[in-house]
Amino acid sequence: MHLRMEGITKRFGPTLANDSIDFQVRQGEVHALLGENGAGKTTLMNILFGLYQADEGEIYIRGKKVEVRSPHNAIESGIGMVHQHFLLVPPFTVTENVILGLPSPKRLALDVRSAERRIRELSEEYGLEVDPQARVWQLTVGAQQRVEIMKAFYRGADLLILDEPTAVLTPQEVEEFFVFLRKMNESGATIIFITHKLDEVMMVSDRVTVLRDGRVVNTLETSETNPRELGKMMVGREVFLEFDKLPTEPGEETLRIENLKVRDDRGLEALKGVSLWVREGELLGVAGVDGNGQQELAEAIFSLRKIEGGQVYIGGIETTNAPTREILCAEAAYIPADRLRAGLVPDFSIAENCILGYHDGAPFARSLLRLDRSGWLQNLRAIDSHAQALVKDFDIRTVGHTARTRTLSGGNLQKLVLARALSCNPKLLVALNPTRGLDVGSTEFIRQQLLLQREQRRAVLLISVDLDEILALCDRIAVLHRGQIMGIVSRDEADVEELGLMMAGTLRQNLLQGTEV
Repeated sequence: MHLRMEGITKRFGPTLANDSIDFQVRQGEVHALLGENGAGKTTLMNILFGLYQADEGEIYIRGKKVEVRSPHNAIESGIGMVHQHFLLVPPFTVTENVILGLPSPKRLALDVRSAERRIRELSEEYGLEVDPQARVWQLTVGAQQRVEIMKAFYRGADLLILDEPTAVLTPQEVEEFFVFLRKMNESGATIIFITHKLDEVMMVSDRVTVLRDGRVVNTLETSETNPRELGKMMVGREVFLEFDKLPTEPGEETLRIENLKVRDDRGLEALKGVSLWVREGELLGVAGVDGNGQQELAEAIFSLRKIEGGQVYIGGIETTNAPTREILCAEAAYIPADRLRAGLVPDFSIAENCILGYHDGAPFARSLLRLDRSGWLQNLRAIDSHAQALVKDFDIRTVGHTARTRTLSGGNLQKLVLARALSCNPKLLVALNPTRGLDVGSTEFIRQQLLLQREQRRAVLLISVDLDEILALCDRIAVLHRGQIMGIVSRDEADVEELGLMMAGTLRQNLLQGTEV
């Protein structure tokens, strides 16, 4: 047995994050650690890596009891951890990032050449395919993740903890990552794979341990279970992995975008003449590899990014570059991809976040005028009542609506963003990667809510890098590549291979003609 954790208990104030957990990992296996957000997965692994200290319990590596008081202790014990959010210095090279913080054999000078040779050896051994001389800022997200893994192996790790490793990857990068994972495993590495994605567990793990509410529900061979059983263990109830969409007849056009041109943060063209439309009672999906203009498209609709060419119409009224407040008043709502930074104010209470954007109007406030200074008087009773209703209706798990928003798990943060967006009964809902990084229970809830908006005759624009999500929910699918629409197809006509080719940059008309670009 490579790892044995016995009776691990960890409290954060009144919250019991880990409750007497026993967890064992065999030598040379890929062991999935599965659970909803807030189930205790990351806390348990942070204890193993020395970032947290357990209140109770013991850790054994290859049968020997170890004291893991810091990441330095963990590294000495052969434990490496790759976090969901990478800890890299973008201007540095791969080699400089890998050896950062390590003593140099030359003392007063860095032995970069020796480090580069060792990185190439490890790259070949584990199939990591990283260029030691490349600058990190020039690398794709998938390549940056491989650099983080390389850092762990360079330091001698043979037990590797991967925390939600696919949450930041595109579908293509996920496939590549699974190939790397198996190569690492075949080369002798023991891997703990923290995730909440059932399909990934079935694809890559040998065994799986399921946590719920800080306790171990079960540990079993992956070959002896299935996604439905695992989902029920995670959530404590039956989870619906597929959805029955009610037939709807699309009505009048709610959103129209014509020849939209927008630049990204670097001043480069992000959208190059994009045109599309969404109707009442319709869910239009925008598919594509991340970074092809999706975020710029969503931001342009709400004037969060300047439109340099083209027009946007909501409900037949032009809203091109109109103030965001006016667009919200046009009964449009937005779910941003970065729920914590772009969607919420972490240090505000849940109640305060529930009314953001609507905080200076009825019923939450009435305007005042004092000494030529405008302001508003808050109706605290209305705010509290509104927040309590949203917390209940959207099943936001919290100690109370007055709690700080930063205390919520990722799934509950997303529920809060969704609850606020839908509380104004929008005619148009724009959702950008709304389930990315969420557990199976939260994903199920968010997707059901999107379908409910469609059934209630609202127009929904779903922009997602999750092709399975697009295929499961959408009536029509537009494919975005390098700021251009490669084609728009109905869900009934959609072919996964055809969509993949469009995502890679082939125009649909060329596919139909049997030609390539």
